[in-house]
Amino acid sequence: MGAKKPEVEASSFQTLPIESLKLPDYQPRQYFDESKLQQLTVSIREHGILEPLLVRPLPHQNYELVAGGRRYRAAQLASLKEVPVVILDLTDSEALEISILENLQREDLNPIEETEGILHLLGAKLSQERSQVTSLLYRMRNSGKGKVRRNVSPKSEVEIVEEVFAPLGITWKSFTETRLPLLKLPQEILEALQKGQLAYTKAKAIASVKEEQKRKALLDEAVEQNLSLSQIKMRIKQVQPKEESPAVQLRKTYRRVEKAKLWDSNGEKWQQVVKLLKQIDALIEESTQGEEKN
Repeated sequence: MGAKKPEVEASSFQTLPIESLKLPDYQPRQYFDESKLQQLTVSIREHGILEPLLVRPLPHQNYELVAGGRRYRAAQLASLKEVPVVILDLTDSEALEISILENLQREDLNPIEETEGILHLLGAKLSQERSQVTSLLYRMRNSGKGKVRRNVSPKSEVEIVEEVFAPLGITWKSFTETRLPLLKLPQEILEALQKGQLAYTKAKAIASVKEEQKRKALLDEAVEQNLSLSQIKMRIKQVQPKEESPAVQLRKTYRRVEKAKLWDSNGEKWQQVVKLLKQIDALIEESTQGEEKN
């Protein structure tokens, strides 16, 4: 996701005690690769922090971290007493927006963090809960198959959504169709995504395997062997049961009914079958009449 780096004017640039920095209530980046964090810690011990952290002032001479969470944690591990910072005078909404955009611009976030971060930003901009935001996005998508109809919701809501997505390098429609479904993936696949072990296109493919044991086995294989998407799809064809055509299903059902001979062995159940057959016949008749009218 190619977000544009936010342009902000620094009100001051200085060094602050690391103990004066506080983490915000919400942080877009939730997962930190321990090996990469250790590498950064070693680099900071040797060379210091090469790029300052972004912070904003809080009461009582404290500061809230806006961007630079990985550098902040590595600085703590390196036992630094002070860190270089750029101090920005920001509102809650501005701080959240810069935090998310800065992480997206650096490609620091995994797909789940990106998705949740954007939803959080939309929620803050719209003053809505996450469920309301997702509902709005789905209504917008379902209106005109991608063309935003202004009467689907208040004009200000649609415009706010468009404004939020403008610098993100992704459209709200693409986000709704490709990213929101990720949050409904099975837990083990979500965890692999959060750890950066799997691309989201591969995750969605693996999630199509309904049988839990087969899905987990395929996930382990995909991660361990770094399978390509085409290789994953080939494995899925091997483990997924083949769907029978409607014609084959009908022939099988007919043979089973004929073999059971319920009209002789169980009159009550045969009457239920007859009732279902009449319903099927009515549906076919209705469908045929609809085609004739067209």
